[in-house]
Amino acid sequence: MEGFDLITTGLWSIVPPILALALALITKEVYSSLTIGVFVGMIIYQFTLAGVGFDQLIAAFVMVPRMMAEQIAGNGALLLFLALLGALTVVIATAGGSRAYAEWVSTHIKNAKMAQILTAILGIIIFVDDYFNCLTVGAVMRPVTDRFHISHEKLAWIIDSTAAPVCIIAPVSSWAVAVGGYIGEGGFNTFVASIPYNFYALLTIFFVFFMLASGEDFGSMRAAEEEARKDIPSEGSALHAVATARLGDKTVEDFEEAHPHLNSVVTEVTDIDDAAQETVEEYKGLNISDKGKVYDLIIPIVVLIIFSILGMLYVGGFFEGVDFATAVGEDPVTGLCVGVCVALVAAAIMFLPRGLTTLSGFMDSMSEGVRSMVGAIMILVLAWSLGGTCRYLLGTGEFVSSFLGSMGVGLALLPAVIFIVAAFIGFSMGTSWGTIALILPIVIGVFEADDPLFLVAIGATLAGSVYGDHISPISDTTILSSAGAKCNHLRHVATQIPYATLVMVFCFVGYLIAGFTLNPWVSLIFGVVGIVIAVTILHKIKPKAQKK
Repeated sequence: MEGFDLITTGLWSIVPPILALALALITKEVYSSLTIGVFVGMIIYQFTLAGVGFDQLIAAFVMVPRMMAEQIAGNGALLLFLALLGALTVVIATAGGSRAYAEWVSTHIKNAKMAQILTAILGIIIFVDDYFNCLTVGAVMRPVTDRFHISHEKLAWIIDSTAAPVCIIAPVSSWAVAVGGYIGEGGFNTFVASIPYNFYALLTIFFVFFMLASGEDFGSMRAAEEEARKDIPSEGSALHAVATARLGDKTVEDFEEAHPHLNSVVTEVTDIDDAAQETVEEYKGLNISDKGKVYDLIIPIVVLIIFSILGMLYVGGFFEGVDFATAVGEDPVTGLCVGVCVALVAAAIMFLPRGLTTLSGFMDSMSEGVRSMVGAIMILVLAWSLGGTCRYLLGTGEFVSSFLGSMGVGLALLPAVIFIVAAFIGFSMGTSWGTIALILPIVIGVFEADDPLFLVAIGATLAGSVYGDHISPISDTTILSSAGAKCNHLRHVATQIPYATLVMVFCFVGYLIAGFTLNPWVSLIFGVVGIVIAVTILHKIKPKAQKK
């Protein structure tokens, strides 16, 4: 980074991320924890570079906004996309698209299981970019899951588990070309060949659908689900829409008989329009149209997906002869910005002539949507700043990855070691891409391209990076999953870690097996069977509060 020099700080390099994580868990406050982590990182940098002193302390303080400015400048297109996507979300809501979709759901989705599975399927369909995935799935499905008393923690987990794990195995995505670029010549083909060895992504997707189909939650996620189902939502709360949902042909007595453990907060005679109460509460002062249709929600999203892909292809030079995969990965964020701009124009063309909103109301909705993303953007900038401090100043990744060369273990065991090291780096820095960039050069240096262990090691690198990113409170996708689900960020992390770690354990054993068998399918079958058995056992363990 311009104006910053990478130095070696040894063990001190892991202090800032660990301190930020510890403070976040202790104080339950993310902004200050990240800021302190960045500041402490700058102090370590200055004291190592120029010695301990008051002038160095002042210089460290000055470097904090400089690092933030660098991150904002380097990620300007992404921040613009987030703001515009927030604007599109509110525009659709105020046009009545969300209300109409909720009405459609009331007659087509009959239970919580179906709502959760539909959320996961939508997450898989939107595979182009994990940021796009997190925010879009959350915006569309949150009113649906609220209707069926599904906790925001569960929704955030579904979003997070079908974002990066899907993108990292999708050949047509920004991730595929980025990883291929790290590998070098023939990198894209190597990436595709390594997909069966990406155990964490594949087993996480299986785990999500198995958990949703079986309903066998355990641990802190079970507690969150029980809390969401037993509490009577108060006026203006996230679950208030449930209190006014229509039962269709079913009566209150039918509902109570089917769900004896739930408090009945539903009335048969309540008008379906009240199901949009959450939107009204979130966007006070904005007029919510009662003339919106389901296609007012669907069409802008379809336009967003199609033109985001076309935008990636255009800015990547596809129409000038560049191959498809390279074009998609050349500048994906600018392509996403193109897509959301076209979607906003399409929304205006659809909504204004039909009187769903006025021009003034349309612009007010856009402004409100941008404002709604400020919190997530602030956390992202701070998380990027902490990650930048670790990567570009202190050498955190290099320090951790250096252990890999000094462990002296056999090559057959190395994929499992790589998986754990990548997981720790991803957790510490909150970035999959940064971790992949650090580990892959080492993997390429250790294994020849024709070595059967090469693909196993590539898969272990990608899997460990995604797992570490998945459980890190400073990860951008973790933050955006919380934002999309309107879930307390630290509660999302706390409920997701047990689920993700269960999958990680079977992945680790899988890499031990694959290191000797050189076959991904044995490990995957072991993982699937192990997950089913483990979940069945864990579900039967009652929380302490319920034990007699």
